[in-house]
Amino acid sequence: MKFTNTKVQMMQNVHLAPETDEDDLYSGYNDYNPIYDIEELENDAAFQQAVRTSHGRRPPITAKISSTAVTRPIATGYGSKTSLASSIGRPMTGAIQDGVTRPMTAVRAAGFTKAALRGSAFDPLSQSRGPASPLEAKKKDSPEEKIKQLEKEVNELVEESCIANSCGDLKLALEKAKDAGRKERVLVRQREQVTTPENINLDLTYSVLFNLASQYSVNEMYAEALNTYQVIVKNKMFSNAGILKMNMGNIYLKQRNYSKAIKFYRMALDQVPSVNKQMRIKIMQNIGVTFIQAGQYSDAINSYEHIMSMAPNLKAGYNLTICYFAIGDREKMKKAFQKLITVPLEIDEDKYISPSDDPHTNLVTEAIKNDHLRQMERERCVEVVKASQYVELANDLEINKAVTYLRQKDYNQAVEILKVLEKKDSRVKSAAATNLSALYYMGKDFAQASSYADIAVNSDRYNPAALTNKGNTVFANGDYEKAAEFYKEALRNDSSCTEALYNIGLTYEKLNRLDEALDCFLKLHAILRNSAEVLYQIANIYELMENPSQAIEWLMQVVSVIPTDPQVLSKLGELYDREGDKSQAFQYYYESYRYFPCNIEVIEWLGAYYIDTQFWEKAIQYFERASLIQPTQVKWQLMVASCFRRSGNYQKALDTYKDTHRKFPENVECLRFLVRLCTDLGLKDAQEYARKLKRLEKMKEIREQRIKSGRDGSGGSRGKREGSASGDSGQNYSASSKGERLSARLRALPGTNEPYESSSNKEIDASYVDPLGPQIERPKTAAKKRIDEDDFADEELGDDLLPE
Repeated sequence: MKFTNTKVQMMQNVHLAPETDEDDLYSGYNDYNPIYDIEELENDAAFQQAVRTSHGRRPPITAKISSTAVTRPIATGYGSKTSLASSIGRPMTGAIQDGVTRPMTAVRAAGFTKAALRGSAFDPLSQSRGPASPLEAKKKDSPEEKIKQLEKEVNELVEESCIANSCGDLKLALEKAKDAGRKERVLVRQREQVTTPENINLDLTYSVLFNLASQYSVNEMYAEALNTYQVIVKNKMFSNAGILKMNMGNIYLKQRNYSKAIKFYRMALDQVPSVNKQMRIKIMQNIGVTFIQAGQYSDAINSYEHIMSMAPNLKAGYNLTICYFAIGDREKMKKAFQKLITVPLEIDEDKYISPSDDPHTNLVTEAIKNDHLRQMERERCVEVVKASQYVELANDLEINKAVTYLRQKDYNQAVEILKVLEKKDSRVKSAAATNLSALYYMGKDFAQASSYADIAVNSDRYNPAALTNKGNTVFANGDYEKAAEFYKEALRNDSSCTEALYNIGLTYEKLNRLDEALDCFLKLHAILRNSAEVLYQIANIYELMENPSQAIEWLMQVVSVIPTDPQVLSKLGELYDREGDKSQAFQYYYESYRYFPCNIEVIEWLGAYYIDTQFWEKAIQYFERASLIQPTQVKWQLMVASCFRRSGNYQKALDTYKDTHRKFPENVECLRFLVRLCTDLGLKDAQEYARKLKRLEKMKEIREQRIKSGRDGSGGSRGKREGSASGDSGQNYSASSKGERLSARLRALPGTNEPYESSSNKEIDASYVDPLGPQIERPKTAAKKRIDEDDFADEELGDDLLPE
């Protein structure tokens, strides 16, 4: 039964074509969709309305089309008109909904319309609409405006309070601070009503409370100040507020509550990060002052000792000396005073020295260096000291003035001042003569240096600096035994005179008493742990004692102190080369070359090393640099050509030989290689070079015969010349033995038997001064500069409180 009903339903959906219709083969060709009929568009009211409507004025999209909406009828293929809408209820383009027409965007390009054809002007910027409506005026009674105005008043009150404090009107400053506090609380309440609590201005609140606490403190209302500081410190929303515990400690110190003052100082010290070194030092100074006022000198000593080890200053050094005096420790008091006098005076002594290379600044400095104001300043300073109870300090000021001229490299002014002081009493005379001796010694005027050294020694026989300078003048004259006696006497007068100890070590080295010299420098090393000069001298003595392993070890310590010294690095390379360790030698020679690429001995060794390892291209780089440093030496260019030839680059080798021949046309060896190379390459130039070579060899034979005949006729004078020549050659050998050894290595290398030109021994100076050379071979000079204990006699123990 069910199957029958389904079949009936299927049959109902079947429509049979009427039998009266006849098949037309051409039917349907003239049928088309009326929506594409452009002839009827002028009569289509909905379309015309859509065209006249602005493109941007579209009705809002609704989820459902109202029942009263009018849709544009669309003709079907069978001539009937039906309403067409989208599947989601969106009206079709050009449809009218609720009396508002929607533009047909599908048939209108952006920015263009045919409205101008229908009487409307083209106005893409909508200028015909007239000016825009005026902005809405701000409401002065709005909560935001009231809050801003109140915040401005609070800031003004805080500024007025600070200004009144600086003017000395403390009561007015406190009243302004209180008014600012009251208005700030009103501001907070209003802001909480308008916005969230997160938008409260914490910086303004902090500044108001901090200013109020400061005004309470200066008005000696300590209880109120502490309460206000507690409000700030306990508020976790204020960052870095813990540092204010230092000000709380200052208040407790004023109340003589020392235990609480120290407690809050230490709490503040814990709040300060280690990078803020200066603030930590100031807090520790306050702790030391508190311990002194509490009578706990041992605890104060610990604080000041830490300060003097980290960042020494005059107040800490002075208070440390007072603490040792209070407990009766004389030895430590002397050491504390020695630390005190080594602290810089924090006086701008070099204010007349230009700190930069700016020409304008230099001109200004030169103009004011000796103007009337500067002269009056010097005269009044000396007159004030002479009229005071510290008359002896006037001479020391004159000596310091001479030292200042030395720093400014104004040697003439320094000499004039010192010559005037030479006529004073014995102490000042000895100091002035000592400095004059040092000046003339550095100027290599050894006669004047010796004369003033004698005056200094005769004025004060116990002056170690004068004895050291006298020993220096004797050392310069080559009398090493006598120089050693002066140095020993200086050490007997002052065992801490490092200059005398250093110079006596040099003297023993000159006398070939190496063990005694080594003892002197080892003692000096115990005093000056990081002195590169002392370390280098110890290594040098071990080298003279033929102990290269110890020499290398001490030179490594020199490198740890000054890692960029090229001479020390080349010395290490030389020692490793003697030991046969080529890889280590190459490393240090290369480092020396990297820091100073003009040392011809280092360049020669590196070139020989690459030839030995058959890296011809690398060797060429070093020999080319050597030819730039010494352009008059033909051997470097011959080595470059030889490296090109051995690397197989015969054309480059030939060009190099030709260029060398143009520069040195009388060099026989260059012509020999040109003849050989041109013959091997089958060039016609071989015959021409052979003729030049034959002519040069003949001229050389004639020159040698003339020299030989001249020697035969010289007779007895020849012996003198030979003796002189032998002496000179021996001296040259001792001075350039290292270069000769390197040249011998180059000649002895396998396959590099090209001889060097030895007719010209003139070399180009590389304009380099060994930083260790003059300091090692020349004795040190001790210049006298005194600072008496009276300089700090007027210092008093202060609280050293930090400004709040």
